[in-house]
Amino acid sequence: MPQTLAPPTTDQAPAPASAGRPAPDPTLRALAEAHGLTVSGARPSLPAYLGQLWQRRYFITSFATARVVAQYTTAKLGQIWQVLTPLLNAAVYYLIFGVLLDTKKSVPDYIPFLVTGVFIFTFTQNSVLTGTRAISGNLGLVRALHFPRACLPISICLAQLQQLLYSMGALVVILLCFGQVPTWSWLLALPALALQFVFNLGMSMVMARLGSRTPDLAQLMPFIMRTWMYASGVMFSISRILVGKHLPQIVVLLLNGNPAAVYIDLMRFALIDSFTHKQLPPHVWAFAAGWALLAGVAGFVYFWKAEERYGRG
Repeated sequence: MPQTLAPPTTDQAPAPASAGRPAPDPTLRALAEAHGLTVSGARPSLPAYLGQLWQRRYFITSFATARVVAQYTTAKLGQIWQVLTPLLNAAVYYLIFGVLLDTKKSVPDYIPFLVTGVFIFTFTQNSVLTGTRAISGNLGLVRALHFPRACLPISICLAQLQQLLYSMGALVVILLCFGQVPTWSWLLALPALALQFVFNLGMSMVMARLGSRTPDLAQLMPFIMRTWMYASGVMFSISRILVGKHLPQIVVLLLNGNPAAVYIDLMRFALIDSFTHKQLPPHVWAFAAGWALLAGVAGFVYFWKAEERYGRG
């Protein structure tokens, strides 16, 4: 009668299904760390990230300049459109608000007032709109090369600053033509622009991260920016509107603390004689510095937090 052999017994538990896969060797990790190897695409620490951005400062500035030059290469007037575009916008707003709605009646030096507001708000508007596409519009570059992704929104804001400086030349001519004489107060435009640039940079980084995951946001942002413009006193004086109006305190605070309106008011105060300190909201410089610090720091950290996810998925 045939006999069956019983399987050998063992005191050990059955091997798990993953026994065929080698367990991670802790010595390999130690060896990689000893030679400075890291996980590809991993997010660096914040100080290391800042160091990487500084090392690529020449790339950032060159990329910003290239964007400015390439923007109007197909147009016959070329770079002149950098000045013509905000000027034409100002002309349209003057016709609608200054002439048809007769807003110029209550605002001295209305043309310098309007042009200054249009140029300064356009700086913020374009930084936010182009920042929304900073990652989603450069996926080929993001996926092909390894570099700190913050280079893209920074270069975009630098490009917008270059365009603003071109426009400021036209603004100075307009101011001189309408009787504004250069004074020491014009120097206040420099810290105001510096604070606005930091604010724009933070906003651009926030929008770059949001836009990288939600491309449809780029279609929505023009409507949001247009609403923001109407609430920022670009075509009218907020201080004159608030006179005699019994608005809720929260509404007054929101209008006076609106960051776009704050930077516009500071530039008008610096460049236009008839725009005096009485038309500035209380603690305007504190508002300007606070918005720049909040947007700049929070926006940078918010963007850095998703560094390893840009261009994936």
